[in-house]
Amino acid sequence: MTVDLAFLAGLEQDARQLDDLLAAMPVPTVRTAAQRAAAAAALDAIRARRSRIMAVHAEAIYDRLTDGRTRYLRIDELLAAAAAGYPGLVPLETQMAAESAREQADKEGYEIDQAIFLRGILCSPVAAPHLLDAMLRPTVRALDLLPGFAESGIAELESVRVERRDGVAHLTLCRDDCLNAEDERQVDDLETAVDLALLDPSVRVGLLRGGPMSHPRYAGRRVFCAGINLKKLSSGDIPLVAFLLRRELGYIHKLIRGVLVGDSWRSPYLDKPWVAAVDTFAIGGGAQLLLVLDHVLAASDAYLSLPAAKEGIVPGVANLRLTRFTGPRLARQMILGGRPIHAAEPEARLLVDEVVAPEEMDAAIARALERLGSEAVPINRRMLNLAEERPAEFARYMAEFALQQALRVHDADVIGNARAFARRRGAA
Repeated sequence: MTVDLAFLAGLEQDARQLDDLLAAMPVPTVRTAAQRAAAAAALDAIRARRSRIMAVHAEAIYDRLTDGRTRYLRIDELLAAAAAGYPGLVPLETQMAAESAREQADKEGYEIDQAIFLRGILCSPVAAPHLLDAMLRPTVRALDLLPGFAESGIAELESVRVERRDGVAHLTLCRDDCLNAEDERQVDDLETAVDLALLDPSVRVGLLRGGPMSHPRYAGRRVFCAGINLKKLSSGDIPLVAFLLRRELGYIHKLIRGVLVGDSWRSPYLDKPWVAAVDTFAIGGGAQLLLVLDHVLAASDAYLSLPAAKEGIVPGVANLRLTRFTGPRLARQMILGGRPIHAAEPEARLLVDEVVAPEEMDAAIARALERLGSEAVPINRRMLNLAEERPAEFARYMAEFALQQALRVHDADVIGNARAFARRRGAA
């Protein structure tokens, strides 16, 4: 299959005309109704063309960018290569850099165009598995830190502290300034931490737990995760590629599949079992994490929630995974209605394995870690994960998620919700 370069040449010219049109306008929040309509029509037209190109040529484009799938490019590297190799197909790096400096309300939404490209790749049964594997490879940062961690057993990252004790990698979320709310920094740190735990041969099992907080309301108490940082979403600091997609295709997928380390005939992936301990609450992304871990404990005064409808965004891959745990009706109540699940409720046992008194958490965690340290656990959890969520199913979901999440975070209702949250936090 070859790429229709003549079609792409026409697209490059149209992209330049669009750039000129938008450059002549003020930022989106102060445009007139006529300017907004003209910008929307031009963007819609070029996005339709980009979608048609990717529907036909995704495999050929991906093969060319990866030298016949001999090079593993992460999604940011792949987009940069596409911008250089196929002008007009995706936004330029300079455009994305300028866009990143704007508040969310003043962005043009170029991430939507990146999502169109990635949807085409992830829909391809040939390209998608290779891209998923590229995202499962260890990060350069983790490889740089690995020798020091292997020797000391400690890695102090900004939002995560990693400590190896008796074969257990303790990953402690320590963003006490924001109740472990998720942002780009946390995604990078968590992928690094997960890589370190998976790559260190002295680690048998991993533990995720929130650290003590300094927030006045929760001072001294452990908190698992407050979900996406809406204040940073409002300010334009929650990027599609480096946060929303890297999170799902990077460290969360590695928690399921493991890290790709080679081409051994046994398995190219190195995976290990994981325990989560939920103190106080696991909101949004925190609750999503629990769906991929092997044993979940919750303090009896904790709760879980997926406030997607309130925030206006898609709750990661929870729409794919949650029904396996709860059934379709409760999943709809949680995702569409925002129903919280308190650990004391019977329904909580669909989402967590143990509910214990807060003062008994440490002992219960120790017992769970010991159980998952058995030699037969890793292979059995691998087979369970393959049975429950096949990679092709995950790729198809992520193809649609990439586009729909990009559309949502640039929609007026999400921007308004995030801005209102930021104002409330600023006044507090």
